[in-house]
Amino acid sequence: MTSRADDDPAAGHARTLLRTATRYSGSRCAALCLVSIAATGAGLLLPAALGRALDLLLAHAPATRWVLCCAGLVLLLGLLDAVQTVLTGTVDARTTAWLRRRLTGHVLGAGPRAADRFGSGDLVARLVGNAAEAGTTPAARAALVAALAGPVGGVVALGLIDWWLAAVFLAGAPVLALLLRAVSRDTSESASRYQRAQGRIAAALAEAVEGVRTVRAAGTEDRETARVLRPLPDLSRAGHRMWRVQGRAAARAVAVAPLLQLAVVAVAGVLLTRGRLSVGEVLASSRYAVLATGVGVLVGRLAGLARARAAARRLGEVEAEPTTAFGARRLPDGPGRLELRGVTARRGGHTVLDGVDLDVPGGTTLAVVGRSGSGKSLLAALAGRLADPDAGDVLLDGVPLRELPHDDLRGAVGYAFARPALLGGTIGQALALGLPSPSPGRIREAARTALADDFVRRLPDGYDTAVADAPRSGGEAQRLGLARAFAHGGRLLILDDALSSLDTVTERHITDALFGDGPGTTRLLVAHRGATAACADAVAWLDGGRVRAVGRHEELWRLAEYRAVFGEGAGPADTGDSDVPPVSDTRGGNGEGHDGMSGRIRPAAAAEDGTAP
Repeated sequence: MTSRADDDPAAGHARTLLRTATRYSGSRCAALCLVSIAATGAGLLLPAALGRALDLLLAHAPATRWVLCCAGLVLLLGLLDAVQTVLTGTVDARTTAWLRRRLTGHVLGAGPRAADRFGSGDLVARLVGNAAEAGTTPAARAALVAALAGPVGGVVALGLIDWWLAAVFLAGAPVLALLLRAVSRDTSESASRYQRAQGRIAAALAEAVEGVRTVRAAGTEDRETARVLRPLPDLSRAGHRMWRVQGRAAARAVAVAPLLQLAVVAVAGVLLTRGRLSVGEVLASSRYAVLATGVGVLVGRLAGLARARAAARRLGEVEAEPTTAFGARRLPDGPGRLELRGVTARRGGHTVLDGVDLDVPGGTTLAVVGRSGSGKSLLAALAGRLADPDAGDVLLDGVPLRELPHDDLRGAVGYAFARPALLGGTIGQALALGLPSPSPGRIREAARTALADDFVRRLPDGYDTAVADAPRSGGEAQRLGLARAFAHGGRLLILDDALSSLDTVTERHITDALFGDGPGTTRLLVAHRGATAACADAVAWLDGGRVRAVGRHEELWRLAEYRAVFGEGAGPADTGDSDVPPVSDTRGGNGEGHDGMSGRIRPAAAAEDGTAP
């Protein structure tokens, strides 16, 4: 038989999350449960003590001890309520913090897949708002035990006074049970809709904030505001439905509970006239009837639990996204040879890379070029295992990346991106990100190589300047990203369009330094400029998800379609001259490269002037 967790992975992960979160604060939850039950017990003793004191006072007998007992119970109830409030807040805060830590680690472990599926704004809404709501579950469950103990204890107390009182109440109990069940079901459904609408608003808002300059430049503030707030009607409907559910429950409770209380009091009055009950017992019976019909407390508890479960399910959807698994095979010594064997990768139901084969010898530089959407950045992500292919293997020095331990992989591969995120308190810490033992000298040398040292030193506190207090242009941010990659070292350096915001002179200086390192570092760079591709040992030309050709830039430049990639020369319809020298055409999978191997490159010097012919 298939389990519920198998039928609904998100629900299964949500239950696991809540169980683990409850165990995390297990001692405090147990203390909260005991305190809540003690408060319920004190509340159940109070009506009996009041009834006994009243009987003694009416009989003109000494009642001081029972009056003091009532006063003590009232004080105890106040103290227990204060302790319950503190414990509830503590458990909620601890559980919320644990959920946020766990989900944040999971999102980072899942990598770009999580952001691609949910969107950054929706993820933030889940990790902030939904985690806070789901974090109330352990305390709410502990309090629910006491909330259930009150009505059960009230019924038992009525039975101890006289079994007729309990029988009258139990006759109407099924109505209350059906009411509570309907509240739990309907609230859960409406809470889920409400939280989904919140997530859509958060996702749209994150997009608008990220593109605020574009919005201002286009003068579309009103249109963008309307787009962000478009889910508001859905949010309003879900919220009104949630309040209607609870309102109907409260109205039914107001109708049913007083009738049961009146029935109990009426029977108690009849028993009083027959001498089976005293006046104090009638008073106690009326109070126990109120406790037994405590639907209002239960409705509130159940509604809160329903909302928390709906929030936990949204967290479970994130948890269901698989994280990257690493192997235990050590990375041997090697020059950094990179191989892609039959690599296929799909995104959004479309095949972006289809059976890509590449062999990059250690110490060489391969530029990857292609039109927009040809899969260049995805290939760069696969090469350093920021993503995994749907088929095929990526190997570094003969070892599949999937089989490498996390530390070996990240220590061997350095990355620089088009828009680097500078994470850390200071500029120096941002450049040292990921280094086990960074040294100031290594950081400054890397910054000098990336031509970033001069403008960092001009900052108020140099490398100790807070990242938030360091104004920088797009090109300066890219140079800092390059400095971080150079400081990282490793045997494979991947530059994903990391030179696009640099001016021509700066780019030339950096490429001279980058390609002048000599053997020891293999470089894979996504290039958009012909001058950058010309500096590489070879170029892999992506077209239609496959490697169209591999060769030197000056040789490929004779193809009109290749020139069109850079916006130069003839368009795709022009096939070029008939005297084009042979290049490694792998579109059919049988092309011959310069060394007779499909998709393989050989080390070669760049053109003398570094430009296209």
